[in-house]
Formats: sequence, C-alpha cells, structure tokens
Amino acid sequence: AMAGASSMFRLRCSLLGHGQDVRGLTRGLFPEGGFVSVSRDRTARLWAPDGLNRGFTEMHCMSGHSNFVSCVCIIPPSDTYPCGLIATGGNDHNICIFTVDNPAPLYVLKGHKNTVCSLSSGKFGTLLSGSWDITAKVWLNDRCMMTLQGHTAAIWAVKILPEQGLMLTGSADKTIKLWKAGRCERTFTGHEDCVRGLAILSEIEFLSCANDASIRRWQISGECLQVYYGHTNYIYSISVFPRCKDFVTTGEDRSLRIWKQGECAQTIRLPAQSIWCCCVLDNGDIVVGASDGIIRVFTESLERTASAEDIQAFENELAQASIDPKTGDLGDINADDLPGKEHLKDPGTRDGQTRLIKDNGKVEAYQWSVSEGRWIKIGDVVGSSGATEQTSGKVLFEGKEYDYVFTIDVNENGPSYKLPYNITDDPWLTAYNFLQKNDLNPMFLDQVAKFIMDNTKGQTVLCTSNQFSDPFTGAGRYVPGSSSGSSTIPGADPFTGAGRYVPGSASNAVPPVGGVDPFTGMSTYQSTAAKVENIYFPKKDAVTFDQANPTQILGKLKELNGSAAEEHKLTEDDLIILEKLLSATCNTSSETPTAQQLQTLWRAVNWPEDIVFPALDILRLSVRHPTVNENFCSEKKHVQFIILLLKFLNPKGKQANQLLALRALCNCFVSHAGQKLMMEQRDEIMTQAIETKSGNNKNIHIALATLTLNYAVCLHKVNNIEGKAQCLSVISTVMEVVQDLEAIFRLLVALGTLISDDTNAVQLAKSLGVDSQIKKYASVSEPAKVKECCRFVLNLL
Repeated sequence: AMAGASSMFRLRCSLLGHGQDVRGLTRGLFPEGGFVSVSRDRTARLWAPDGLNRGFTEMHCMSGHSNFVSCVCIIPPSDTYPCGLIATGGNDHNICIFTVDNPAPLYVLKGHKNTVCSLSSGKFGTLLSGSWDITAKVWLNDRCMMTLQGHTAAIWAVKILPEQGLMLTGSADKTIKLWKAGRCERTFTGHEDCVRGLAILSEIEFLSCANDASIRRWQISGECLQVYYGHTNYIYSISVFPRCKDFVTTGEDRSLRIWKQGECAQTIRLPAQSIWCCCVLDNGDIVVGASDGIIRVFTESLERTASAEDIQAFENELAQASIDPKTGDLGDINADDLPGKEHLKDPGTRDGQTRLIKDNGKVEAYQWSVSEGRWIKIGDVVGSSGATEQTSGKVLFEGKEYDYVFTIDVNENGPSYKLPYNITDDPWLTAYNFLQKNDLNPMFLDQVAKFIMDNTKGQTVLCTSNQFSDPFTGAGRYVPGSSSGSSTIPGADPFTGAGRYVPGSASNAVPPVGGVDPFTGMSTYQSTAAKVENIYFPKKDAVTFDQANPTQILGKLKELNGSAAEEHKLTEDDLIILEKLLSATCNTSSETPTAQQLQTLWRAVNWPEDIVFPALDILRLSVRHPTVNENFCSEKKHVQFIILLLKFLNPKGKQANQLLALRALCNCFVSHAGQKLMMEQRDEIMTQAIETKSGNNKNIHIALATLTLNYAVCLHKVNNIEGKAQCLSVISTVMEVVQDLEAIFRLLVALGTLISDDTNAVQLAKSLGVDSQIKKYASVSEPAKVKECCRFVLNLL
C-alpha cells in the first residue's frame, strides 16, 4: 500500500508574498532548485529552496512593469550572463529583462501594441513573445528580429522547439501555428476554443491545452495523436515532467491535475477559483500559482512533504472555500435531490471523484483521495445571488481577458451589445469607444458611463494607458498564402518559334573586376595545396543582370505590337524612341535618355501581362543608367514603379514576367536612388519576391538569390538587424526549394555578407538552423566556388 501512496503528490509548502493573482511561473536555473513567479501585483519574485528541505525563501522582488505581469521565462546562460536572465511580459505591452541579482530591469523590450502574455526562450539568446496584438515577435538580445503575423486573434501561448528555427504559437483564433525561419509552415486545427498553453514533449511532439477543457497531443507533421479530457472548465497552463511524457495542468475548475501514461492519475483541489499557472522543478515537484495570490508546492517525496499541521491547515482552508455553482465545475446542482452525510460512507471509485451532500441545509463538496482512502471536503457550494464577475480578469471577449464584459441593451427590441471593461480603463473613454464601434447615438454617453461606474462599484481607476483596443484592427496585414499552385515544369518556355528571343537564356555573367570574379563561372582555381582566400564575401557591390540582345528585344516588341489591341498600340515613332533608349542605356551610344523616351517606356510596361515581357526587358536594362534610375526611383515616381514590379511577382502570373521583374529589382541597386528605394520598400519587396520560389524555374531562383544578395550588400553597410533577420529568413526558406547551384552559391554569398563582422547576425543565423541547412554544400565538387564559399560561411557559424 505504501508504494501506491508514495507516488501521490502532497503539499510541500504554501508561499505568501504576492499581493494579487500569481499569473506565471518558471523553474529557475540559479539558485538551483528555485523558481520565478510573476503576479498582477506588478512584481516578479525569485524563490530559492531553504535549507530545511521543505520551504522556499524569497531572494528578491523585481519591479519594472507599470501594470500586471502576466508571463515569465528564463533565458539560458551566455558568456556575458553566466547565470542566465529572467524575462517577464506584462499588460503594459513591455517585456522586462532582469539579471538574477538585481531588482531593476537590465533593459526593456518595447514593440508589442498590447498585453504580452507568453514568453519562450531558445538557443543563442533568442526570445519569442506572444501578445494580444495578434502577433508574436522574435527578439535577439535587446532587438526585435522578426514579427510573426498570421493569427487573427490574441496569441496566448508560444514555445520555441528544440530543433533550430522552429517555433509554435497558440491563439484565441483556436489554432496553433508552426513557424520555420519566421514563416508559417503549418496550422493545427482541432481545439474548439482559445488555445491557452503549449508544452514540448520532444523534437517532434508537443501538447496544447485550451478553454475547451481539453488537452491535445500533436505531431509536428500536423497529426493530432490524442485528446485528453478531465478538466471541467478552461485549462490555463500545462507543464511537462523532466525526462518523461507525463505532465500537469491547471485551470479554472480550482484544480491541478497530474497526468501519467495518458490518464489523469491525481486531482488536487485548491481553495481558489483560478489556478493560473504551474511549473515542474528539476526534482519533479510541482509549483502552482492561483487567484488567491498564494504559491503552493506539491511533492511526491515523503521527506519534503509538509508537516501534519500544515496539511491540516491546507485542508481546513479548502473545506472553508465557497464554490460558485455557476461555474459548472460540479455539474448541474439541484440541492433538493442531494443525499445527506451518510453518503460519504461509500468509498469513491477513482481519485479526484467529487460528491455533493446536504448537511443542515448547506451543500458541501467532497473529493475522494485514493492514497488516503477518505473523502476530503473541498468547499461549501454557495447559492449564487447574482454576484458580479470576480475581478480576476477571467471574462473573455474576442479572445482577450477583461475584468467585466457587460451586455448592453440600447432599446427593447434591438440587438444587445457586448461591452468589455477593465478596472484600469476610463469609464467615459470606454463608453465613447463602445458607442463609436457599434454606431450608436452619442447621446447615450452619460448613460453608458454611469452604467459602467454603477456596476463596477466605482472601483478606483489606476492611470495606465490601457485603452480598450479592438483586436480586429491590429497590424494584421494580409500575407499571401505561402504555397501556390504554379506550374512545376522546369523552366517552362512561354515562347514559340525558331531563333526565338528568350529572356535570360544567355549566361548572366558579370565582367571580371580585377582578378577572378566568382560570378563569372570562370574561377580558375589551381592548386588544392594553395591557401584558399575568401574572395567571396563580404560582397561590396550589387550584382546586376547585364546580358542583352537589343535587336532581338526590339524585334519581339514590334511583333507583339502588331497584334496588340488598338488602345495599347505604339506608333512607328514610339518604336524608334524605344530603340534610341535601348542604345543609350546599353552603352552603344553616348546620348542621355530623355523624358520622352521614359514616358514611352512607361506606356509600354503597362501593356497586358501576356505581351509585356519585351518592354519589361527594356526596363530591366535601362534602369541601370543613372538618369533612368533617378527617374523611376525618385520620390515622385517610385510608388507606381514599385507597384508595377510587385504586380509581376505574383506567382500565378507568367514566369517570364516574374523573372524580368526580379532582374529589374536587382538592377535598381546600381545607383544611389535605386538603393534608397529598395531599402525603404524592403519589407514589401522581399515578402512578395519570396513567393516566386514556388515555380521551380532555375532562372527565377537565380534572380531571387541575386536580389537577396543585393539586399545583403546594402545591409552589411548600414547594419540594420531587422533587415538582416528578414534576409536570413528568406535565405533559409529559399534554400529549402532551390536545386540550381548558381542560385545556391549566390545565397551562400548573401549569407556570408550578412553575418560578416556581426555577432548578432551570427547568433540569429544559428538560431534559425541555417548552419545545418547549408552543410551539404561543403562537399559539392563542381563548381568549386560553392564548396569554398560554403566552408567560409560555416567557419563563421
């Protein structure tokens, strides 16, 4: 019997310190065996085990947030911080980073536009944060590297997976997303309500818990392997035991549940309604935080179990708790049908089973304990006399928590409206926003504000700038689907006829500039014994596409002009003008391009997409000329110019147009005006350009790699870490699909250029797992430049 009993968890200690709900817990690294807690009281506290084996001592209290603190995680040790760091996220939209020995923050990460409610750390100093602003952000040290966009509601849970570059986010939109190198790879659907917690089981499996009272076990590949039921209300947090697949969960049903071999092995009730968070310590003890502000630790170890007096005190506290039947934790209760106390003589059938009895007109709740073989009282069930919501912020509206969500009827027969409200909000501003949002008459302002004040019993307003923000107006920009059904015929040729003009059919050679240029493919690498010098990166100048056959281009333009619709037709004069522009920009004449020539070209590049490619090719060649570059990339023109080129990057469009638009973008980098424009529009251009990877066309892949390389060249000069993060993400994503070795080579040069002389970029590349992606190219025999360049990059990583 003892063996069975000893494997049950019992109270180890109760820790007082926080003044309000404990919302987050994480096991600490220093001091060993300790943990960190965060609370609505705006503090974080570091706890260390005391020498008496049973309790914990508060080492220090950390402050830095101007509002509730809702989540916490540990950033692993580094050379600079050998004890690691503590990260906390709060309702003030900030993340504070603390060292383990200072109560004030080392620095503060700003960038989210709403509550930060989840944090997870990875290797190399990366931190992932999830927020009610519907985004997750990846941080490296004190900078935001990338923003993960795609969820349509608050992100409640985030986790970095052990395999580099993979991240998970769980949201109030009921889905979980898997991200690789900053792009959404997969969406997991199955939960029927807000996803609240995530826990990692292995490199390929994870768990999730949700407001639908279920826990799910998933494979990274997308398959749901198992669903676990047991909780009777929202599940807020989930934590895994070290070195096994068993786990613990806590929720809104006043319970902590321990799951072993897929079954709920033990249920521990607590004298608080919301059990917000839990974590498992290295020794297997469980720490839980609840809405009563008390932290409780439970253990299986007999020597660490609390004294008989402490356990009795805990049971008394539990017995005196009042349970609100409205929460549904105990099922539907009809007091008239309940048996009396004699019902407790019959033993229970499973651990955690609850039984209600009626004693002297009072309804009491009991729970069966298998290890003790007795019924333990877990509280009195109180009749609900229309009590208002507890102010522990558990009411959910549109995926976010509020202290209150009121239902407002404006007139008898019209619809009713939901009005979410936090005690920290200004009632007048909330009323004003509510009326505006629902298009209601502003004359109701006084009434609605008075209604809020009456129904919140005038609870004091703390001045914080937490205005009610509508979750549907965040920065959730539309990101085109990452897969597209475009043609997979390799290099499918859209043209017919003999001696035809094919854009980019000749080699994209760049004239050698002093010595051997690796882009010419003419690298005459002599002796293996000679010390190979890194001639590849950091690259200093943009790579352009200069190959041209003006006669063929003009021939094709004339031919297509003949079949063009009347409104698009160019006159003979127009064709002569374009011929002059070509010769001016292909260095066959010393004339400067004229405004008239550029206007004619602009008309031609606005042709329908099935005939526009020769005009696009003229644009690609002309934009290298400083006059043309200045004209199209200047403040006045650049908006239409970029819109035009981005339109051609649509992966469903013609491949010839995608190719020439990419090449034109590459050639923009030759002049200052073009570089400035490319850098200003980087986010848009890269987001759109990466979609062309899906077409399996090697010339498109080479152009896409070259565009990335030209961005790397610029970013190496200005050292903009967010830009580098986007480029690294593109390199990592494109590497997965590209076969052509010239494209691979250009991506390697881009990668080398980005991470040269920048330790942050090196760390970020490692955290995205780029090193493991490129290893295979270190053994490519031909062309030698691929292998050499790859080895130089690996040396940096």
